[in-house]
Amino acid sequence: MARHLVCLTFDFDAVSNWIARGAVTPTAISRGEFGVVGAGRILDLLARRGIASTWFIPGHTVDTYPEMCRRVHAEGHEIGHHGYLHEPPATLSAEDEAAVLRRGREAICRISGSAPRGYRSPAWDLSPHTVRLLLEQGFVYDSSMMAHDCLPYRARQGDDIAPDRPVRWGAATRLIEMPVSWSLDDYPHFEYARSPAGIQPGLRRGGDVLDNWVDDFRYMAATVDWGVLTYTFHPQVMGRGHRMLVLERLIDALAAQRAVFVRMDAAAEEFAARDG
Repeated sequence: MARHLVCLTFDFDAVSNWIARGAVTPTAISRGEFGVVGAGRILDLLARRGIASTWFIPGHTVDTYPEMCRRVHAEGHEIGHHGYLHEPPATLSAEDEAAVLRRGREAICRISGSAPRGYRSPAWDLSPHTVRLLLEQGFVYDSSMMAHDCLPYRARQGDDIAPDRPVRWGAATRLIEMPVSWSLDDYPHFEYARSPAGIQPGLRRGGDVLDNWVDDFRYMAATVDWGVLTYTFHPQVMGRGHRMLVLERLIDALAAQRAVFVRMDAAAEEFAARDG
């Protein structure tokens, strides 16, 4: 029997990612503060629809906004690891990356009473050490890579990549990869940003993005008997009024196509049972 899962995931960065990039003026920080407003709106919508989701929360957000993070946990949503101050692992030494994992893990434990099972890399850019460190610290899954769109797989470690010869692939590990895609992320579609690299225009019409998001589910349902589609949202982005309406329409459209909404830890468990 066909079964098509949807994971609604929320990267609750709040002010952490702005601080991490050195954008600490009042206006920049206020953009992160709006994430708390958006988080409340999203939680209200999920409660009305009876949907359990996964929230990847930096430790800094947990420590800065403990009441909202406690609400996420209390309402039955999974809390996954998302760094401490939204630090991209590829910019850290192995020792610093391990320390960030421990610090973020401890912050989540203070809120939820248990260690996070899942990890999502800030900026979706793992280091050569990340898979090893996640396994050492007891993580079950990662959600940062993009080698498939709707089928989880086992993360590798030890890939040997050089420009003058074919890739020598490393060994698969027990770490489950729950793949993501920039096309299924709200930030590049909607959020206006300026950086030394240039301007990211964002600000697209919500209906056009919604059509793409629904069609990706339609394609999965038409081509595989079992799969998981992961949508990535940010409360400071998706929490704006017209985008909240997009999120509501997305949920309704997927439900009409018999999508099964699950937390990511449950989807990873289902994959593990199928994978053996």
